[in-house]
Amino acid sequence: MAAYLPSSVQLNQINHIVDKPGNSCPADTVAKEEPFDYSQRAQWLRAAALGANDGLVSVASLMLGVSAVNQSVKATVVSGLAGLIAGAFSMAIGEYVSVYSQVDIELAQMKRERRYADVEVSAEKEQEEKEKLPSPLQAAGASALAFGIGAVVPLLSGAFIKQRWTRVGVVSGVSTLALALFGWTAAKLGGSSVGKSTVRVVVGGWAAMLVTFGVLKLFGMAFKLDISQSA
Repeated sequence: MAAYLPSSVQLNQINHIVDKPGNSCPADTVAKEEPFDYSQRAQWLRAAALGANDGLVSVASLMLGVSAVNQSVKATVVSGLAGLIAGAFSMAIGEYVSVYSQVDIELAQMKRERRYADVEVSAEKEQEEKEKLPSPLQAAGASALAFGIGAVVPLLSGAFIKQRWTRVGVVSGVSTLALALFGWTAAKLGGSSVGKSTVRVVVGGWAAMLVTFGVLKLFGMAFKLDISQSA
């Protein structure tokens, strides 16, 4: 029995159908680009955001609290500088201990898995696995740097303003703008909602600053600690 051969007209019709959008063969389909996995950024983004926000909020709150009971710009600057140094070292040590504990746990888990599977791993392979783990020193340095960047914002904004209430207003305003910028940046890098992230960061920072200022102001009024030196 002779094989059926389609005519040239039928071939043109078939080609026309195949060439239509949406009718391409699976083999000709272009592979879709996979969405970016933002979870890969979660660890370092969390550490950076935490350090910067902690530095800004803690030093700004400290400076506002001192300004509530002391007019001296020197006292405000010294307190802010002390907060920057102490906070940066505290963040670095805390991050170092935390990451080192994580590394120890993961290394112990690797050894248990090898022992259970009865698999021998070469020294090179073991070294490669260790290099993939986070570095405690790098994490500590990054955390301290992020804290310092956040802390220097309110410190510089109020260091040269002698009038107390002007200094309080400038530190509060600059800190608010910086908090909004930190929230916006974290949301953009993490692929989350910009509005929610910004509002959350600003409201949290303002809560800390208001509570610190209010408590120290009441404490100063109760014990008459308001020092009226302008120097």
